[in-house]
Amino acid sequence: MKKDKILVIGACGQIGVELTLALRKIYGAENVLASDLREQNELLKGTGPYVSIDVMKKDALQLQVIRQGITQIYHLAAILSATGERSPLIAWNLNMQGLLNVLEIAREEKLDKVYWPSSIAVFGNSSPKQNCPQQTIIEPSTVYGISKYAGEFWCNYFFMRYGVDVRSLRYPGIISYKSAPGGGTTDYAVEIYHQALKEKSYECFLKEDTYLPMMYMADAIRATIELMEAPAEKISVRTSYNVAAMSFSPKEIFQEIKKHIPDFTISYKSDFRQTIADSWPQSIDDNVARKDWGWKEEFNLSETTADMLKNLQL
Repeated sequence: MKKDKILVIGACGQIGVELTLALRKIYGAENVLASDLREQNELLKGTGPYVSIDVMKKDALQLQVIRQGITQIYHLAAILSATGERSPLIAWNLNMQGLLNVLEIAREEKLDKVYWPSSIAVFGNSSPKQNCPQQTIIEPSTVYGISKYAGEFWCNYFFMRYGVDVRSLRYPGIISYKSAPGGGTTDYAVEIYHQALKEKSYECFLKEDTYLPMMYMADAIRATIELMEAPAEKISVRTSYNVAAMSFSPKEIFQEIKKHIPDFTISYKSDFRQTIADSWPQSIDDNVARKDWGWKEEFNLSETTADMLKNLQL
């Protein structure tokens, strides 16, 4: 068993829950401390240690890091795209100051590694829509995207200036059956499965032909851990890596679900999230991640749909 001691901040979020459980399988339950401000997620209860931590309170956070002998931090706490547009200054403050607190603690306590997620939200209207490359024009249009792009360069700065081994992925939309989405523009791709089973109908907040990059949670968790376990010399990107798995539209996911639930129906009523989605790429080029540390997805839309519906019915 590895001797690393890991702190997961934002462990009760959509990615945090499943990442925490996966890390506990690898490193041992007692070596992965889950933390969040909200009440502990039901899926985490009884699986390992949990503590309430506010990432905005640097001194209290640093004290926990020292007391617990933490060697790695996975910092996932953030306000996402759609929620952020309702409270932009709150989103900016939490997303940026929380990251800076973690990076400063990592520098001061000489932690082994830090993981911090970025997002396809860093891309904007001027970015290429098809196969958006690792390095391109980036002009984000949401406060979430702005905070993520600024955060990428803070990560790079702390690596270049202080040698902090911080690593990051630009997540596409994440699809999961275990934990609820957290207020993102791609949330429809989770909601639609629940509504297909529960109501046999779904009203989508995006237009039927809106293509966005997506990834099944199992792939997202595996990508995160594979990146963190890769030798440092293989990491050439210290801002954030593009990662991709599939791209599809609401119409295509509807058609895939309909193969399993023939009487499922869908309607479309786009809202403010349509503008956000339209500013993002429709597909992502992640060849740098594939070349550097061997990234490769395992789930396509058909496999994702079958697994989602099977598990949601259990």
